[in-house]
Amino acid sequence: MTLSVYLAGPEVFLPDGAFVLEAKRQVLRDHGLAPVSPPADLDPLLEGSPRSRGMEISRRNEELVAAADICLANLTPFRGASADAGTVYELGYAAGLNKHVAAYSNDPREYRARVADQLPDQEDLSFREGKLWGSDGVMVEDHGMSDNLMLEGGVALRSGVMMIAEMQPNDPARDLETYVRAVRQLADQLVI
Repeated sequence: MTLSVYLAGPEVFLPDGAFVLEAKRQVLRDHGLAPVSPPADLDPLLEGSPRSRGMEISRRNEELVAAADICLANLTPFRGASADAGTVYELGYAAGLNKHVAAYSNDPREYRARVADQLPDQEDLSFREGKLWGSDGVMVEDHGMSDNLMLEGGVALRSGVMMIAEMQPNDPARDLETYVRAVRQLADQLVI
């Protein structure tokens, strides 16, 4: 039996998202896995208001996650210090359905470093009472993980693959090296 893999990630927002997703689908097929991913064009021809189209896309994506055996999430930071919110939702939804979950990130930095990079001045971070704080008075998560502890922890607690880039690629949105390593490890773990 071929295991199906739902590809969660922000690739659908790229102008060449269809091409990027097809390259990722091919890597899965090359490793004996069946790809499942939402359409890169986000179904622009769906009828109705933007909200009704969005609700339909959400419904379809949940159906795809539920039907897949595995959820492989691209946790490369997207429009901020953390992963794409929709991807995070899909990963959590899959974990809640007791699916096998796996993830990867093309950003090798720890979460706290990415937060610090977004502050106007890195001196805005300080340690008090054994915790890392921003100048805004809000604690910065500092657990030595690549993103929020629930993401990396959720994958680890389910014995899933968590692959982090060794170096920042020139084009993190399109680079496949860490993704291929994650798929290879996933296939070694699960494909008979």
